[in-house]
Amino acid sequence: MIYLLLCVWFGLATGLVGRIRGSSFFIWLVIGAVVPVIGLVMALLFRSDKDEVRRQCPTCGNLIKLHDQMCMRCGTDLDFPDFAVEAESAAAQR
Repeated sequence: MIYLLLCVWFGLATGLVGRIRGSSFFIWLVIGAVVPVIGLVMALLFRSDKDEVRRQCPTCGNLIKLHDQMCMRCGTDLDFPDFAVEAESAAAQR
């Protein structure tokens, strides 16, 4: 019983850390519940999606992450851009 409560607590903590870093709460919740301590450490060390450089889709103008191959709004297959737009975290600091 104590182990299950520990798994739930670590799952919630890991999910919140993952969500704060810009990732999926549910995926990190599952990781944190399955491997409690290791999952939380992984979430703390995982890159922040808000620090990723973005680019603009030439078809619809949607801002997407630089590493995305396809625009999720219009489905356009994208080549690597000549220039990039600043990250969300850099834009929010202004």
